[in-house]
Amino acid sequence: MLTWFSVNAGNIIVILILAAAVFFAVRTIIRDKRQGRSGCGCQCGGCAMSGTCHNHQHKKQRRQTHTGR
Repeated sequence: MLTWFSVNAGNIIVILILAAAVFFAVRTIIRDKRQGRSGCGCQCGGCAMSGTCHNHQHKKQRRQTHTGR
């Protein structure tokens, strides 16, 4: 078993580094999504998909304007 680790040490280190990078990338995407940040990095005013990617925020704003809150 010890010889297997010594033979594959380089592969194990690279796999652990890649797994950590993927973990932190996914964590950043999830945090941004929860905070309502856009993934495209541009303004939503000229975007053709602005009604679908921020649909829940638009519905909430419409309810507030219609109820007078």
